[in-house]
Formats: sequence, C-alpha cells, structure tokens
Amino acid sequence: MAKTGTLHDAFIDELRDTYDAEKQLVKALPKLARAASSADLRGAFESHLEETRGQVERLEQVFGSLDEKVRGKHCDGIAGIIEEGKSIMEEDFDDGTMDACLIAAGQRAEHYEMAAYGTLVAWARAMGHTEAADLLQETLDEEKAADQKLTSLAEGGINQEAAAAKDPQEEDEATPAASRKKTATRSAAKSSRRR
Repeated sequence: MAKTGTLHDAFIDELRDTYDAEKQLVKALPKLARAASSADLRGAFESHLEETRGQVERLEQVFGSLDEKVRGKHCDGIAGIIEEGKSIMEEDFDDGTMDACLIAAGQRAEHYEMAAYGTLVAWARAMGHTEAADLLQETLDEEKAADQKLTSLAEGGINQEAAAAKDPQEEDEATPAASRKKTATRSAAKSSRRR
C-alpha cells in the first residue's frame, strides 16, 4: 500500500517548486531589463534580480533549517509566465507600450510568487517551523514590495505614455515611405536592445 503524504511532504514539494521558480527568474529578469526603454523600469528589474538572488539563498537556508537537501522541482507555472513574457518581447510595440507590457509580465510573476510564498509561510507556521516561516515571510514582503514598485511605475507615467502614443501609420499617412523608414528604424533598435 502506498504511503499517504503529509502536509510536510506537500510543503517540501512546494518549496522545491518555488526554488526552481526563483532560479528561472534569475535567468529571465535580465531579459526584461534589457527590453525596457524606461530607465526606472530597467532599474526596478535589475534591483529585483539582486533581490531574487538573495531569495534563492534564503530558500537554501530554509532547506537547511529543515535538514532537507536543497533541490528544485521544475516549476511549470513560472515557466509558462516566462514564456508569455518572451512572447511579449517579440511584439512590435512602441516603447511606452512595451514598457507597460513588461510591467504586466513582471507582475504576473510577482503575483504567482506571492501566492506560493503566502502558502509556504502559512504551512510553515502551522507545522511550527518558525525559522523557515520567518525566512519565507521576509521573501514574501520583498515580492509584495516589488509588485508595488511596478504598480507605481505603471501608474506614475508608463501607462499614460503608452496610452498617448500615436500609431505611426496615422501620423505619416501622407508620407508612407517616411512611415516605413520609422518603423524599420524602431524595429532595428528594439532588436539590438533585446540581445
């Protein structure tokens, strides 16, 4: 007869999933930063990259506090969110719209992580893993702050800039050659930024 799993087993499984999610984000965040045209948004992604590296180390401490081997389990959820972010970066949006979309992609990841860390904190507290709960709460607080920073950037001008952008075809309807040249130049600039 198969052994029935416990909350501790589910907790370790979720911990491994979250560890892998953070490792995936360490690779994805620099791409979001490179794609951003707003210096503030780029800075927010770069700052959160440093935080995320610290979060990976903190998760390793959590494993240690529970005498568990540090090991990840592929996180399909964050992989899907990262894939959506890659698709956004392949679109031919004006700079303001791209930044607004990058914020949306970043916030999808933050909300996923907040759900995971909220669960981990609650389970750790329920099982009396105080040290683990405190470490996980620290990361949950950072994820909430990162999400709030992205909201501030969006509401502080990036969304308005995107909404105010004009379609280049409307602006240059009388001169189609000028419009094609602008679009080609913008596409080339975006391609070089993404590399």
